[in-house]
Amino acid sequence: MSSVRPYRQIHRRKSRQIRVGNVLVGGDAPISVQTMTNTPTPDVKATVEQILAAERVGADIVRVSCPDVESTQALKEIVRQVNVPVVADIHFHYKRAIEAAQAGAACLRINPGNIGSADRVREVVKAAKDHGCSMRIGVNAGSLEQDLLEKYGEPCPEAMVESALDHAKILEDHDFREFKISVKASDVFLAVAAYQGLAEACDYPLHIGITEAGGLRAGTVKSSIGLGMLLWSGIGDTIRVSLSADPTEEVLVGYDMLKTLGLRRRGVTVISCPSCARQRFDVIRTVEVLEQRLAHITTPMTVSVIGCIVNGPGEARETDIGFTGGGNGVHQVYIAGQPHHRLQNEEIVGHLVSLVERKAAELEAAKAAAEAAETAGDTVVAAE
Repeated sequence: MSSVRPYRQIHRRKSRQIRVGNVLVGGDAPISVQTMTNTPTPDVKATVEQILAAERVGADIVRVSCPDVESTQALKEIVRQVNVPVVADIHFHYKRAIEAAQAGAACLRINPGNIGSADRVREVVKAAKDHGCSMRIGVNAGSLEQDLLEKYGEPCPEAMVESALDHAKILEDHDFREFKISVKASDVFLAVAAYQGLAEACDYPLHIGITEAGGLRAGTVKSSIGLGMLLWSGIGDTIRVSLSADPTEEVLVGYDMLKTLGLRRRGVTVISCPSCARQRFDVIRTVEVLEQRLAHITTPMTVSVIGCIVNGPGEARETDIGFTGGGNGVHQVYIAGQPHHRLQNEEIVGHLVSLVERKAAELEAAKAAAEAAETAGDTVVAAE
């Protein structure tokens, strides 16, 4: 509803752009949301089901682990059955990288300095070029090179940035620049400082994350603090929220972060009060059920659910659909910020879902009409 105010604007770091399958990363592309499967990759059925579940909640890219031949053999069938680009997670086995590229991986997560001789790097780069693969250099504070640990004494931002740039130079020396970089740590301060240093040192797109963040609640908080600091300062072209939880939760939390910062919108954003003695209906239960029943909506939209009239009308002015608790079980519904009609208690969730679905259909129809008009205009110009 509201326009962007100056204090809400985030100026993203300018980075070069690469392609991960059909997803653009960096430049002016939307910040993409990633997750990773936790099924055994050779179990094609289970892995495909997990990727498809991640797709349904909006995952742009999904990474799978490829530690052995059985995994890279399965990868070809996995890629065939899913829609999102698949990143093959490779660590030390250069042959697995080549096999993954041949199997249809859109990107290889690999540190070229870890796979051996220049000849091996050359073979991996050739396979990536031949099969249209990009790469991700993934530096982790827990697995820094021994020489850097000896040089700096411990994992530190300078060591992580140096590691990333060393790996990048190897690819650059082989005339390969289709890569993004990450410098992850489980320590929020270390990760943020490393990303800040790397952002100043290069223009490659950055994949950001706080690694091994923890379970759903604690990991969400930890990741939100670290990634929020980076995103707020314009750093980050693609994100993964690393949680000890279902991969779909990583995607949902990632989108919530981007929505909160106004960087990307998907689905319904519910603005609700924590509830208090002034509430005129059960706010907590209403919001819980409402969010579940609106999970299928992908159209960006805002809905406010406020328990009483203290803040309700003000919040409603800023949302597409607003709901404010009133006396005697009669509540006020707002449309486009304006009072529209009243509603009884028992109808709350079903009625709001109906309003949201109707609004989503209207917005999608308007979007389709605008795109059709633009296409028609382009056709006329081309004909002239």
